[in-house]
Amino acid sequence: MSKRFFRAAGPTKRDIKAARLITLLFLAVILSACEGINLPTPDKEVEEPARESIFGDGGLTLFDSEKKVPRGSGGDRSIGVNVFLWRAALDTMSVWPISSADPFGGVILTDWYSPPKASNERFKMNIYILDRTLRADGLRVSVFRQIKDGNSVWQDAAVQPGTSTKLEDAILMRARQFRRSVAK
Repeated sequence: MSKRFFRAAGPTKRDIKAARLITLLFLAVILSACEGINLPTPDKEVEEPARESIFGDGGLTLFDSEKKVPRGSGGDRSIGVNVFLWRAALDTMSVWPISSADPFGGVILTDWYSPPKASNERFKMNIYILDRTLRADGLRVSVFRQIKDGNSVWQDAAVQPGTSTKLEDAILMRARQFRRSVAK
């Protein structure tokens, strides 16, 4: 056999240099990806940065009633809206059957309700609590009305102007009463 056959069968110096270059490039790429990692050293401890939460600064608290809430913070931190507005809305609308209530989104939807003295009309409300603070613009009430026609079919009807505003005022007044009772 010829010398050329044995030389061609093994790696050449050129092949070894190319393999080393590829390995170095691979390691450089891997090390550049690790640039932002803070590895702890034995003589000093690395503090982890504070993480942001989708539930706000205090996180999510469901059943921790012992937790103290700073004064003026807008109420309890266990729900997503102002606790005084939430309680006042539920208290003021306690006659209406609640269809859905979401304390994290601040939405209360009632079912249709007919007052005892007017069985031919019925009302439904959507209450939106828009803020964590006790403010007049942090509350919106939508009222819907239907009346029964001669064929016992419910038809949509207009709500008296100012009805939503009167309900919002009643809820706000009750919320202020709740806040005063807690502040004492």
